[in-house]
Amino acid sequence: MTTADRTPLHPDLAPAQRDCLEALPLSGNHVVSGPPGSGKSLLAAHRAVHLALTGRPTLLLSRSRLLRRLLGDTLGGLSTPEAPVEAATVHAWILRRFGGDAPRSEDGWFDWPALIERAGITLDESGRMAPHLVIDEGQDLAPGFYRLARIAAASITVFADECQRLTDTNSTLAEITRALGRSTGRSDVGGNHRNTREIASLAEHFSVGGPRPGMPVRRGEPPRVRRYSGDRHLTDDIVALAKARTRPRVGVIVNSSHTAAALMRRLERAGLAHPPQLYSSMAASGRYRDLDLERPGVVLLHRASAKGLDFDTVVIPDTETDSATDPTSAALRMAYYVMITRARRHLVLGWQGNRLPAHLTGLSDRAVIE
Repeated sequence: MTTADRTPLHPDLAPAQRDCLEALPLSGNHVVSGPPGSGKSLLAAHRAVHLALTGRPTLLLSRSRLLRRLLGDTLGGLSTPEAPVEAATVHAWILRRFGGDAPRSEDGWFDWPALIERAGITLDESGRMAPHLVIDEGQDLAPGFYRLARIAAASITVFADECQRLTDTNSTLAEITRALGRSTGRSDVGGNHRNTREIASLAEHFSVGGPRPGMPVRRGEPPRVRRYSGDRHLTDDIVALAKARTRPRVGVIVNSSHTAAALMRRLERAGLAHPPQLYSSMAASGRYRDLDLERPGVVLLHRASAKGLDFDTVVIPDTETDSATDPTSAALRMAYYVMITRARRHLVLGWQGNRLPAHLTGLSDRAVIE
């Protein structure tokens, strides 16, 4: 039987994505890297479904609660009752596995050495109940987590991009691989199936290194760097962007919760066809926690929650808040790299004030400066 005659195991994936997935053994630890838009989150969901068919408990983990919600929605269209997969946050899995008294560190996260010791004491010697773990956006977790997971899981598959490390507790690909052991497999998935060529080009300006990803084939309008005269101008522009599309999905990514709340109040009074949504990581439940990311309309969220998401249009309205930051800062560049690559078709970098923020200078060959 020729390759052309075979029925693909995952027909909804691009050839490069499918090849990456089908090359992964069903045992052992693996690290898969890829740039924004390569489909890592989708591959993570497919990988988890794949592993669940072996009969072991399988979890798809992320650090972000909002990404966990998105992964859960993706699994809903892939998994079967005979081979269920659960999407959960790393935080929730640790509390379930080690109890509500899981030791904490001074920064409020977990005490990894103490948890590793506890895992060694409570380890099921047969290993029959140890789960498969698939981790999305794995660069946002500390090496200590991977040393713990190595003890507590039957296998670990990590999807990561070290050019998107936005948390205080993060890992490089090399650190993840070392923590998981010498036999850890390494593979890459390429391609950009999300952005237009123009948006990807602007994102590349903020790249902090690593292999240069291939440019998308799909073309679109150039990104815009837009000065807002005030909050009303900003609100009116977001409303206009939402009304200009048939079924708009507009992501407004801000640098503070205060900005998000104030903008939410103004948008709620703007008479949009679809009520705006706001995500707050501080909300325990309710309208600011349980978003419908498939519903058209405007979604407001903080930069820290943007990873793994995408929108037809992205507005980054408050770039002036970074004016005091060194424009060559790796953390700043990484933040803009992540935010820009959330946009599928349209992108606006907004600012207020009298002087263009320094980190937005030199973009005239990649964006329209308004």
